[in-house]
Amino acid sequence: MLEIRHLYKIYGAREQEVFERLQRGEPRTEHADHVVAIEDVSFQVDAGSTYVIMGLSGSGKSTLVRCINRLHEPTSGAISLGGEDITQASRARLRSLRGQRVAMVFQGYGLLPNRSVLANVAFGLELKRVNEKERTQRALASLELVGRAGREKRYPAELSGGMQQRVGLARALAMDPEVLLLDEPFSGLDPLTRKQMQRELIELQSRIQKIIVFITHDLDEALTIGNRIGIMREGRLVQEGTPQEVFCKPSEPYVADFVRDVNPLLVLTAHDCMRPLGERDAVAPDGLACRVSADTRLADIVGLVASSNGGGVVVEHQLGKAIGAVLPDDILAAVASRGSAK
Repeated sequence: MLEIRHLYKIYGAREQEVFERLQRGEPRTEHADHVVAIEDVSFQVDAGSTYVIMGLSGSGKSTLVRCINRLHEPTSGAISLGGEDITQASRARLRSLRGQRVAMVFQGYGLLPNRSVLANVAFGLELKRVNEKERTQRALASLELVGRAGREKRYPAELSGGMQQRVGLARALAMDPEVLLLDEPFSGLDPLTRKQMQRELIELQSRIQKIIVFITHDLDEALTIGNRIGIMREGRLVQEGTPQEVFCKPSEPYVADFVRDVNPLLVLTAHDCMRPLGERDAVAPDGLACRVSADTRLADIVGLVASSNGGGVVVEHQLGKAIGAVLPDDILAAVASRGSAK
């Protein structure tokens, strides 16, 4: 588990003084000599989970992710990875953590133009003095994970933006970290490539089961890839929860503005609008032969409902037990309720 507790980051010569004022409950003020970039942020991310931090430019999201691996030194707070507080690590230990447990992928691809794809992916292992045979094997395995096998002899200039970002991701994966920090990695890509990369990241996470912290300013992207979402405003975490919780129950007008124009079919799941079956219903109702898992999004159910002549679908638990049903009227009601909420 990665756990962030009461994290602050204040820039300026009066960093500690400003922090102490905030701790006393004094109102927050901004002056030319200091900036409160992160204020009392706490959240946790489990292994195999993708936590998305989003917000407008200047909300503090990139500062936050850079505090996690101490590219920026936090003013106060704790950052715990598997029980180890990263904020207390020595410089030597911090270098080890960055090389073994925490890896970061930036918006810029950062590939070395004079090195092949394979040499770029193996670069971190080379710095760790891993022998050539092992680093080649690990680099090839990472390229296989991101679907770039067979391109190891090419150079960055021969690759598209999407391919280069996959190589950057493979370079991070080659280190076999516990935590992947992704700072707006897809924002420089064209819309179609970006959507493809989002799908690939979801599929990749299902296999590697890492702790992923993903930064974005795009709500659709956050709702697509995040198991949980944290929304930042002026350095504060104003709401966090599942995509459905953030979408259906925005905590304040700022969050409501974010989700106002989101298509509910892309967020709500079968579980969100199903009709529960009675306790004695051991099998699916007659006429509802099509089955979907509880976490299937409504966008993927619409076609199934249409193909079943309006009969609806059965919702299953992970163990395959029928727990409810979604009928055409349920989908319409979900869409209508969001429309009236606007």
